[in-house]
Amino acid sequence: MPRDLYDLLVERVQGTQPLRRLLLGLNWSVAEVRAAGICFSPVDSPRTLAFPGTLAGRPVSEFAPWVRSFDPCEAAVACTVINAVVNDDNDCIARSEPIASGAPAHLRVFDHFASRLEGAEVVVVGRYPGLETLWLGRNYTCIERRQTPGTLPDVAGEYLLPRADWVFVTGSAIANKTLPRLLELSRRASVVLLGPSVPWMPEWADFGVNYLAGVAVRNTEKLWQIVAEGGGTRIFEDAVEYRLLSLS
Repeated sequence: MPRDLYDLLVERVQGTQPLRRLLLGLNWSVAEVRAAGICFSPVDSPRTLAFPGTLAGRPVSEFAPWVRSFDPCEAAVACTVINAVVNDDNDCIARSEPIASGAPAHLRVFDHFASRLEGAEVVVVGRYPGLETLWLGRNYTCIERRQTPGTLPDVAGEYLLPRADWVFVTGSAIANKTLPRLLELSRRASVVLLGPSVPWMPEWADFGVNYLAGVAVRNTEKLWQIVAEGGGTRIFEDAVEYRLLSLS
């Protein structure tokens, strides 16, 4: 395993440019610096937080170290800010390709790779609404921290990931601190790191990621509106676009 992931993320956010605004939404959180950054929102956030009303206008470098925090709301703030900075005028996004598919917009990554998975051991880390329908009849295992019908608890990854041929990992694992271990366990697999929470960095290849399937923000104001109104998968239809970059 290469250098510490969280040290790398903090180092990518330097300087005194201010955070313009931040929204902790029901499903997604968004930060705006020059560009917008997204992170999956914490589940079961407390009703009282220490920082509301104090963040906008402060230098982004103040928030990046929060990515190491085990407070889920502080970590979410950090990830949105890091994505807003890293994904601004980003070469990886420029080299990536939009994913053409007739599948629902939030599932296009899985539709794109479906033809390559025949006979493979496939593990999906994170629950994606509608995937069970899109991949109906396909053999795969879903691991989820908050276990629901049809998923296995995240401890199952210790057994399943070293045996997998393909692993799809949600970028929200950055904020909850599980990503380094997930990637370590997936060393022999082809790994797709996906979702709006992913910062577009070529260094992911050093951590064993083969494909980045992140998003490009197409309409910041629409993104802000959808998130503020409690939107989930709707952001993929009207505000962001899934794109794919091979790091192999």
